[in-house]
Amino acid sequence: MKKFAVIGAGHFGSAIATALSEKGAEVLIIDNNINIIQNISEDVAYAVCTDVTNKRALLAENILDYDAVIIAIGNDFVARLLCAANLLDIGVKRIICRSMEENQKIILEKMGITEFLSPENEIGHICADRLMNANLITYLQLPDDYKVAEILVPESIIGEKVGDVGFRNNFKMSLITIRRKVEETDSKSKNGIKEQIVGVPDNNVCIEENDILVVFAKSKDIDIFIKTNS
Repeated sequence: MKKFAVIGAGHFGSAIATALSEKGAEVLIIDNNINIIQNISEDVAYAVCTDVTNKRALLAENILDYDAVIIAIGNDFVARLLCAANLLDIGVKRIICRSMEENQKIILEKMGITEFLSPENEIGHICADRLMNANLITYLQLPDDYKVAEILVPESIIGEKVGDVGFRNNFKMSLITIRRKVEETDSKSKNGIKEQIVGVPDNNVCIEENDILVVFAKSKDIDIFIKTNS
């Protein structure tokens, strides 16, 4: 079982801790606010109220036993710095730190932090892209401007076969799979609809209304695909 410690139990830290716990990880969350700790205590394995800038307090929680420590402290950059310095000093093997602006990231990198989370920037870019392209549901940004993106099927290609669309030849993109909604008689399914994955689609698979295309391509080619077929 993977073990993670999350330091800082604000909205961001709590969301990470809860998600990790739901995926089967053993999660310790630490914050200096007792009310916040009490609110999340039932959602994780361990919830502790202590001074996250105190080295001895961190050692008392066996912080070295965890596979990774996520510093999710928000607005208090000084506390984030002190916490990072203490974790580095005591030899935590993997530290992932929240970074809210580029200058903060530079300072943390100089200290020796190499992994970062920038939720505000990431959400901002995703929201902007979704507002510009209504068919773009979400994406994973990769190096060299590549993305793995989920796209709501454009109306103009509904009913066409995958091979006729020409994802690779016409748009320089790879169709990884299709997320498709199908009717389900099981009463546990919401509104009688469930979602299934259409494996690795071959050229004869017909694209249906409300399909979600999971594609791999450069950002500009995804934009061209959406604009061309909208």
